[in-house]
Amino acid sequence: MKNRITRITAALAAAALLAGCGGSIGSKDGGYYTTEAAAQESYNYDSAAGGTDSSLMPANAAEAAADETAQKIIYNASLSMESTDFDAARETLMAAVEANDAWMESVSVYGTEKDHDRSADYTVRVPVDNYRAFLAAVGEAGSVRNVSENAENITSSYIDVQARLSALEAQRTRLNELADQAETTADLLEIESQLSDVQYQLENYTRQLRNMDQQVSYSTVDIYLQEVATLTPTGVTFTERIADAFGGGLDAFVGFVQGLVIALVYLWPVVLITVVVVFILRKVWKKRPKKEKLPKPAQTPPPAEYPVKPSDEPKPKY
Repeated sequence: MKNRITRITAALAAAALLAGCGGSIGSKDGGYYTTEAAAQESYNYDSAAGGTDSSLMPANAAEAAADETAQKIIYNASLSMESTDFDAARETLMAAVEANDAWMESVSVYGTEKDHDRSADYTVRVPVDNYRAFLAAVGEAGSVRNVSENAENITSSYIDVQARLSALEAQRTRLNELADQAETTADLLEIESQLSDVQYQLENYTRQLRNMDQQVSYSTVDIYLQEVATLTPTGVTFTERIADAFGGGLDAFVGFVQGLVIALVYLWPVVLITVVVVFILRKVWKKRPKKEKLPKPAQTPPPAEYPVKPSDEPKPKY
């Protein structure tokens, strides 16, 4: 009985060690700490306890995972485009989404059709096999101003998560076997506690792997579409730019005059009332009697206030 408890305790320690390997599979001596190494350490613990279990040791687990896993690359793109016909551009975009088995993840539309200032932001998820075809189809919807693409290789991270899952699954199998062999309630409760932790980690890594598969299988394309009166010219010469600037300045002046006339038409009651008030005020001002100007009295110069210097000549005697 004592030897059996010792074996169960050692096996639990081996399972805990395997969990640590699954939770910290990183670089060791420049490479991955594979599930095979973790299983080997578990085997050593079982040997010390007086028993072995070869089912814990998958053959070449890391190599098999690397062979089954192709390059995992996430493709993303961002496009900025404009069109003079917003509705037609949007229909072309929707047709490209449907033709390439894509789906809209989010849509935001701004502006009004009346003011011809509409714009829209689209986020589209496209099957990676139709990624290039979709970009080409979207380019037909309007004039593309900017395009940016990004490719992220997540192969190493993907293999890392797979290795963690393999180690955790091996640990869960071992814990289930130990639960069947437990003879005391304390041992069973300890095993069930570790099983709960392992199950939580398994669900977490499974969710990460599923998210990676989703990102790799479906590329993300962000599209910004803007409605404009005239398309922005691209690749023009200096002379053409001068001509466009002259024509644009003339159009701007004509637009300003038109806007001013339209504003005056809108404000004609105010303008009319202002003109009438100014006319009446001028009439009233002209009819006011003028004050006669009185002649100013002659002003005598003030006496000199400078001192008279006494004469040094003697006065005559009479």
